Amino acid sequence: MSTTTLHVSGLTCGHCAAHVTEELSEIAGVANINVDLHPSEVSVVTFDSQNPVSDDDVRAAIAEAGNYTVESIETK
Repeated sequence: MSTTTLHVSGLTCGHCAAHVTEELSEIAGVANINVDLHPSEVSVVTFDSQNPVSDDDVRAAIAEAGNYTVESIETK
């Protein structure tokens, strides 16, 4: 299992976090999604995955969720 950490700008409220969580949960193998919301800064989103998840799939899910920008992606 791997853990992915995203730094995402533009998340300003609980609804934003819910949209991001919903879109990421549609990626096969993604679980345990957590959004650490920082409305005036870059928010931190983490999730675990059983299968490799491409950066493109993650960026597409975040874009589908709303007008948010993925600043960085790190998978361990």
